[in-house]
Amino acid sequence: MTAPLPASARAGLGLLLAADPDLATIEAGAGPLPWRTRQGGFPGLLQAIVGQQISNQAAAAIWRRLAALPGAREPAGLLALSDEALRGAGLSRPKCAHARALAAAFAEGRLAAASLAGMADEAAIEAIISVRGLGRWSAEVYLLFAEQRADIFPAADLALAAAAAALKRLPARPTPAALRALAEPWRPWRGLAARLLWHHWRHLTGRPTMDEAPVDEAGTA
Repeated sequence: MTAPLPASARAGLGLLLAADPDLATIEAGAGPLPWRTRQGGFPGLLQAIVGQQISNQAAAAIWRRLAALPGAREPAGLLALSDEALRGAGLSRPKCAHARALAAAFAEGRLAAASLAGMADEAAIEAIISVRGLGRWSAEVYLLFAEQRADIFPAADLALAAAAAALKRLPARPTPAALRALAEPWRPWRGLAARLLWHHWRHLTGRPTMDEAPVDEAGTA
């Protein structure tokens, strides 16, 4: 989903663009920064699992089919679904197991949207990655879009690395460690910088995000 830019983000964006002239060029070419959001709690983390290591178009198709299954967006409902139903929606066998592990964590109270929202960034990341199949990238994407945290930066994201390489005129795409180092001057607004870089990459490539992608019903994980 997209929403109006929050006032706090608008203020942070002004500070960030004043601090980095390269970031300040993005909106001139790509247009105003869209404010993407996702649902918090179980559905948002389930969507992060769906989007792992596949194209945005395939992820959009799978998410649409999975979300249409009765009960799939609730922990108990997903646990009640058969593997055949989940596979029919497009989930791979490992992602079926990861989705069930996530549902069990919520059903048993080991994860909860409210408790995650009350944690500091690193504590929330550690809580999320304690669930099988959820790594740091998935946790950071969730915290950035579902909780709209200002300083989350998913440095392992390939599109972010490619966008940074293009924007900063680097000879090669930076490694996650190098990208984290490059992002240090953007604190405490690294989440805004990430949003700008994705916006820049979408403009350069014409590739939609998972939330914007037209649905290709052939998409599979």
